[in-house]
This record gives sequence, C-alpha cells and structure tokens, in this order.
Amino acid sequence: MTDATNSQGIAASLPLAGVRVLDLTTIIYGPYATQMLGDFGADVVKVEAPGGDAMRQMGPRKSPDMAAVYLGVNRNKRSIMLNLKRSAAQEALWRLVDTADVFVHNIRPQKMLRLGFDPDAVMARKPDIVYAGLYGYRDGGPYAGQPAYDDVIQGQGGLAGIFQARDGVPALIPTVAADKISGLMASSGILAALFQRAQTGRGVYVETAMFEGVASFTLAEHQFGAIFSPPMTPPGYTRVLSPHRRPQSTADGFICLLAYTDSQWERFWALVGRTEMTEDPRFVTIGDRLEHVDALYLESGAELIKKTSAEWLDVLRGAEIPCGPVNTLEDIHSDPHLTATGFFREFEHPTEGPMCLPDTAFRYNREALPVRRGQPLLGEHTTEVLVEAGFDKEEILEILRSD
Repeated sequence: MTDATNSQGIAASLPLAGVRVLDLTTIIYGPYATQMLGDFGADVVKVEAPGGDAMRQMGPRKSPDMAAVYLGVNRNKRSIMLNLKRSAAQEALWRLVDTADVFVHNIRPQKMLRLGFDPDAVMARKPDIVYAGLYGYRDGGPYAGQPAYDDVIQGQGGLAGIFQARDGVPALIPTVAADKISGLMASSGILAALFQRAQTGRGVYVETAMFEGVASFTLAEHQFGAIFSPPMTPPGYTRVLSPHRRPQSTADGFICLLAYTDSQWERFWALVGRTEMTEDPRFVTIGDRLEHVDALYLESGAELIKKTSAEWLDVLRGAEIPCGPVNTLEDIHSDPHLTATGFFREFEHPTEGPMCLPDTAFRYNREALPVRRGQPLLGEHTTEVLVEAGFDKEEILEILRSD
C-alpha cells in the first residue's frame, strides 16, 4: 500500500487544505518552499515555461524531464505549462490568479514587472492574495535585482567565511544550504502571511531575500560579541570555530559528541576515569570551558580514541550524554531510528515507478504528512487546471498554441 493510498482519509484535515498556491518557482529555493506548502495540504499549481524547470534535467532519470533533483523538491504539486510570452497564456494566468490564495515566484523583480505580474498589479487584481516574492537580495541596496544562486549566497552570506575563520580557507557546505535555508524562511513567511490574511481579510506582500536570510542565519550565534554596540569582541562563536570541533576519532571510526552542561561533563569525566578534571579551573563552568575550548576538545579526544564507536555510543547513551554516529549518505537509509519511525516512505509514482521518499520534520496529531501526489510531469495538469478555472476547449487550445 502506498503512502498516497493511506493519505486520502486525512487529506481534508491537513493544515492548508483548501488553500491554492500558484507556484512560479524553479531550481530549489522556491520549489523547496512550495513543496512544504503542498505537504501541509495546499493545492500547489506549478506554472512552468515550455522548457520546464531546469531541475528536471539534473541527476539520474527514468523518463525525460523527471530527473532526481526535480523529484526531490516537487511532490504534492500539479504542473501546468504556460508560455507567458503569449497574451493568451498571460490572460490564463490572470484568471488563475482570481482562484488563488497565494502567488509565489522566484523571478527577478524587474522581469516580473516586464511580464506584468509585479506585486502591485497582482494585488490590484486580487486584493486578498498573499503575494510572495522570493529574491536574491532586498530592494533598495546595490545588489537589488541581481541574479543569485546557492554558491554565491553561501559566500556573501558568511557560510563560506566561517570555514575561512576556522581553517584559513573558505569552503562551501556540500549541500545547497543557502537555497534550502531560504526556502524554509519563505515557507514560514507565507504561512505567517496567510494567518494575517485570515485575521484581516486583506492580502499581504511578503518578500524573502536569500542574502539577508542567510546572513541572519549565519550571524544568529556568530554575531557573538559584536551584538553589543560598541562590540565587546569580534564576531565569531568561539566553540564552533575551534579547529578541534569535529567528529571525534574512536578506535575504529568516528562519533559526534557534545557534552554541554556541567552535569554532562561530570558524567563524561567519571566514565573515562578522570574525575579530577571536574576541578580543573579551565573546565569547571560552561564559561570556563568556552574560554578553553581547544584544550577541552583535546583532553576529551584523547580518551575517545581508546574505545570503539559502538562501545562509546553504548556507554554515553547510558549516561545520557548527547552523542551519535557519523552517518554517511548511505548509512542514513539504514539508520535504526529512521527505520523504526517510518521516515522513508515507499511511494508508487504513476509513471516513474517505486520511489523511496524522505519524510518531513512534522507530524500532525501523530500522523506524518502524506504524499498525496507524485511529482508531476511537465504540463501534466494543464487542461485539468484550466477547466477548473472555467476555460472551454477552444480557449485551452489557444492558450496551448506554441507560436
């Protein structure tokens, strides 16, 4: 039985059931945000140009335009194909605006203005709509309107720079962190705007900027002493910038360990037979340990190398000291906790066959959010959605004309 089959009984009770989202986003930033809205129960209508979202070509695939990266961020959506260079397609989109609760795009603002779907125009047409603009940079600064992708924003937003502060050279996190961080922020902004609309009956223009979002994410702890005016210290959270903060070597591999509180460290030193360390003035309080964090990691690391990873995980968990294995991407799929909680869902896609889909972070009333729809083929629902909006056969043929 597929997850989709199981989902029918709870679909109507999902948090965003009855909300329609017009999704003009591509790549990962926007689609990751709108996939979450779809997971929450919204009817997400993905509006694609004739060539489709570029992610349809990224990674292994069984069918044309259905590559792995696209499949990772586009479940629980419908796809329609509109060539917005044509007036008939533009008029179709306007009529779809009339049916929508949310209009979301990650197109640069000057391009949306040329298309005629800027926030002023859309909100004039439908005053109660939530208009979500997902941009690289806020308006009003010298970068406004510039193109932005994950690698660029990891650099500008400080993520690459914290590697430089620690290691002497910058590095990119080997995941599209800036896109996904920004997508999470965009989805929460849209949800807040929907709540405000429910309270006031008025539409909301919500903007999410990657640069500002990632900069705020980076600086949450790394602002450090620079949060005061004047600064008490340079920015940079000492503990996480220590070169010794890393997966710790054991006799046969690595584990991650973070004793944090005084009592956790007392239990750790007792486990390794070094109770005198609780009296070491470098390590007595959390403030002392922060000031001498390199020495702390060196002292604890010298003990961890003496036993295997499995031995350490057993005794550390028994002492309620936070710890865990270092999972490879392959290991995640066989993690016993994820297996026990049903994190990986088997889903039978109508055209792509069996899939293994990761769950979200959420459960509502003890139920996981269902996969109600497989990832759509390019333009799969064009006729369906246009018929729902009241278009007749001749109008649909005119909209779909490619010339």
